Amino acid sequence: MRQTSNKSASLLIMALFLGTMASHPALADDDDDVQKMTEKAKAFGLISHEDAQSKALAAKPGVVKEVELERRKFRAGWDYEVEIVDSNGAEWEVTIDAKTGKVNSINRDWF
Repeated sequence: MRQTSNKSASLLIMALFLGTMASHPALADDDDDVQKMTEKAKAFGLISHEDAQSKALAAKPGVVKEVELERRKFRAGWDYEVEIVDSNGAEWEVTIDAKTGKVNSINRDWF
């Protein structure tokens, strides 16, 4: 009975692991991401990721960790999400309107 229980637990753990791995998108290398962001920005008439990065750093000084171009979920449009690490090592997410360049939000990333 105990062997059956251990096999079942092992199979369950394996299934959960494989399900988790399958649900995560494959990561492209950074050059690919920048090229895709640039193409989308040009196609939709958005500011460049360099401009978004500059505006984010003006709002929250630090070192840029990552820049992503994201389609808004609940209203039309696009945002750049810029992750910044400040001089204290705290991580921040600055959201820039990709059409206007306006800083929409500055939030501390607690995770």
